[in-house]
Amino acid sequence: MIQKDSERTKTYMKAVISKQSNEEELNWINQQENILLNNFKLRSFYLTFSSASRFIRKFKLHLTREDLAEAAKIREGFQPEHWTLLQSVRIYFLLMLPTENEESYEKALIKLHEAADMDEQVALYSALPILPYADLLAKRAAEGIRTNITDVFDAIALHNPYPHDFLSQDAWNQMVLKAVFMQRPLYKIYGADTRANPELARMLVDFAHERWAAGRKVLPELWRFVGPFIDKEFIKDIEKIVSDSELLEKKAGLLACADSTLPQAQELLNLNPDFKKEIESGRLNWTVIGKKTEDDLLK
Repeated sequence: MIQKDSERTKTYMKAVISKQSNEEELNWINQQENILLNNFKLRSFYLTFSSASRFIRKFKLHLTREDLAEAAKIREGFQPEHWTLLQSVRIYFLLMLPTENEESYEKALIKLHEAADMDEQVALYSALPILPYADLLAKRAAEGIRTNITDVFDAIALHNPYPHDFLSQDAWNQMVLKAVFMQRPLYKIYGADTRANPELARMLVDFAHERWAAGRKVLPELWRFVGPFIDKEFIKDIEKIVSDSELLEKKAGLLACADSTLPQAQELLNLNPDFKKEIESGRLNWTVIGKKTEDDLLK
């Protein structure tokens, strides 16, 4: 399915880029834009896409509230505030690829991916939520999450609504499991709670058992995906981390209990009234757990 508001998206991207670019950068962008609009050729497009790093700086965008509000209108979950200027420029040119023929469009993207360096792959995967033929790109996204390159994986898994909306359950589960394995900040996964499922919970509990057997720690955020599916078997693991673990994992275990309807889980929560109050007041939530975990990993 072709995105209906592609022109609106291009207009938005150009406006954001124009505000962030210096005169030299903007001149180069306008020059390349004129070449592509007046006589589009794939060869010129590929050259523009790959050579952008020679002319555009790589720094994080600074967006206004109005910019963010417009992004949300274009696409629910669209979060360009996490992009760099170079990334944004490449994505802007990517939106100029002809979309009339689905097969030709797919071939052009495949060629881009095959020749892309790391930064180019980051741009290609970050663009997924605003590209046309969204259903077509699911296979490409599923292949992308197999990467061991953190920046490329993050471009798909974090701050990106595409996986939530289009990945199959198997691909989604593999993405979350790999994010846990790579110790990525799970609170940055868009729509994390709405796509939680019993199969994923089982996979993550099995992973936790493997880590414990090897004498290694478990990412506290892992229990976010287990909480809604705590049963008589999983509650034993929750009891273990609440009673024996460090404070952050204990908090994660109790948060998981708050998401469960199992009586034993609610009883465990009631046995820790101070933490229960924190959870009920909103002072303790999965974002708090995620940010603290991220800070600890960066130390």
